[in-house]
Amino acid sequence: MSAYKSDFLNVLSSRGFIHQVSEPEALDDLASKGPITGYIGFDCTAPSLHVGSLLPIMMLHWMQQTGHRPIALMGGGTTRVGDPSGKDETRKILTDADIAANLAGIRTVFDKFLKFGDGKTDALMMNNNDWLAPLNYIDFLRDVGKHFSVNRMLSFDSVKMRLERQHELSFLEFNYMILQAYDFVELNKRTGCILQMGGSDQWGNIVNGIDLGRRMENAHLFALTSPLLTTSAGAKMGKTAAGAIWLNQDRLSAYDYWQFWRNTEDADVERFLKLFTILPLSEIAKLAALKGQDINDAKKILATEATALVHGRAAADRASETARQTFEEGAVAQSLPTFEILRKDLESGYGILVANVAVGFVKSNGEARRQIQSGGVRVNDVVVTDEKMTLTPANLSSEGVIKLSMGKKRHALLKPV
Repeated sequence: MSAYKSDFLNVLSSRGFIHQVSEPEALDDLASKGPITGYIGFDCTAPSLHVGSLLPIMMLHWMQQTGHRPIALMGGGTTRVGDPSGKDETRKILTDADIAANLAGIRTVFDKFLKFGDGKTDALMMNNNDWLAPLNYIDFLRDVGKHFSVNRMLSFDSVKMRLERQHELSFLEFNYMILQAYDFVELNKRTGCILQMGGSDQWGNIVNGIDLGRRMENAHLFALTSPLLTTSAGAKMGKTAAGAIWLNQDRLSAYDYWQFWRNTEDADVERFLKLFTILPLSEIAKLAALKGQDINDAKKILATEATALVHGRAAADRASETARQTFEEGAVAQSLPTFEILRKDLESGYGILVANVAVGFVKSNGEARRQIQSGGVRVNDVVVTDEKMTLTPANLSSEGVIKLSMGKKRHALLKPV
């Protein structure tokens, strides 16, 4: 459909969030008549979500902004099983304590994007462990399992991929799609939820839930998926050479988060502005029209706006100003990420390879060595040519720190204590 009646589907469509919708006309009709309830599930495998989860969070944000009620479903129960979608290996089994700690860390991100409360369109946060943990397994198999065809389950890409590659798929994981479908039915019974959203790899799982809802409750449910997000170079969104781009401040600083977005490839700027900021489309169109060096201005705005959503406007502006001072004025901005080293280590000579690993630029001495050989490492803006170089008190600037840089965009300060 080119145009929708409902603000909800219009906004998602115009900003690039829609890949597939089941029965688009019927869903659009319901969404144009009044508030509907929709959900997205998030498993609790780490203490923070990363940038890869930002697109579904933004879908929930726009759902609420256009007058509907979003549910962020925490997978306290399904995290104990593991989703085989897109995975070659069985997920590490987490303890209940691990899951509870991860859930507490994840919750904090949603407060920045959604308004929670008791109103008609106030967001809900729910945990599928509430209904999965008390299940009587035999009753569950009898009442829910009978609606699933093993032949059909074996046809899903997430299962086929593992079997074709001869990677083990445990019976536990094989049950994941049944549990996810059951979540949809439970949410429909408990809250009137009629829509499940997710990434395009979740289409089969969501359709399972629609089918189960019809069979068990005669419910009319809907699916909406977003495109699989990769950069224009084909890389998976949210992963870099340095590791995952976490959303929680205690795992990644606001400055490093800002830099991640600043480093967006030219071809991705317009798409990312639509998906990861709340700027009006008219403003995005002007930024997307910038060419040559001017595209960097659009990247800075993308970085600041995306960072403001996750870390707050003040932190985003500080990160932007730190970058400006560092790159445009060549100054040692004190708000750069700072890493403490023992003064006695500096006095005895602190290896340049170790220093690059310590600040997280690389994961190994070998990687640091290759960066030095290609001229990518600088100390106080001077290119390092000797991989055996050691940092000493003589390298300290007048501010009492050593500025370490890799490439044009990555900088850190070493501070003796």
